Amino acid sequence: MSDKHLSTQFDAELSGISTRVLEMGGLVESQLIQAIGALTRFSGETASQVLQVEERVNQMEVEIDRDLSAIIARRQPTARDLRLLIAVSKAIANLERVGDEAARVARTVQRLINTGVSSRMRLPVADLSHEADLAIAQLRKALDAFARLDTKRALEVLKQDDQIDQEFDGLLRKLITYMMEDPRTISASIDLVFVAKAIERVGDHAKNLAEAIIYVVKGTDVRHTSMEDVENVVR
Repeated sequence: MSDKHLSTQFDAELSGISTRVLEMGGLVESQLIQAIGALTRFSGETASQVLQVEERVNQMEVEIDRDLSAIIARRQPTARDLRLLIAVSKAIANLERVGDEAARVARTVQRLINTGVSSRMRLPVADLSHEADLAIAQLRKALDAFARLDTKRALEVLKQDDQIDQEFDGLLRKLITYMMEDPRTISASIDLVFVAKAIERVGDHAKNLAEAIIYVVKGTDVRHTSMEDVENVVR
């Protein structure tokens, strides 16, 4: 078999793996949107649908990880191809955790409904929805950067990460105020703190994915690096 044929096969395998990562990303993005919809509408049915998707997400991670190991063992890739496979491994791990956060939100919705909390209770659900919109936008941008191996797009994700952190801090202060003003909201407010934290973690996973993209293209690990240094790497 010619080297050119082997190279073409390898490229096809890499392309197939990347496509499946994006498919997994689309699935967890949809799962997260559903979870937030379940929260804003207090819909137990929608929350159950989110939890049903979790099993599929977990299975996709296992399948892609298995195929990654097979490619590395069979092809023994070097340099950028190996970095891409390492980045794919990190990407699916982060996407699986996004699915976990969506499932955590869904379980919280179920718990709130079971304890008698309704959408009429005075709680900052709209603020949570705004935080989620920011996190979903970050995840979508990171996946777009992964599809194109676009380091400038990945850099945008890193620069915008603080927005979600600031939103989380504001939500935390607001929920504390709600609990102080009305002790009846304490239990539900604590649940919403965990929802807000789950959404904030989605932003962290998008950031991790963006860092992996820069590593693939530039060959430099930019984790725990100042923004100025990351910009110099991408430039």
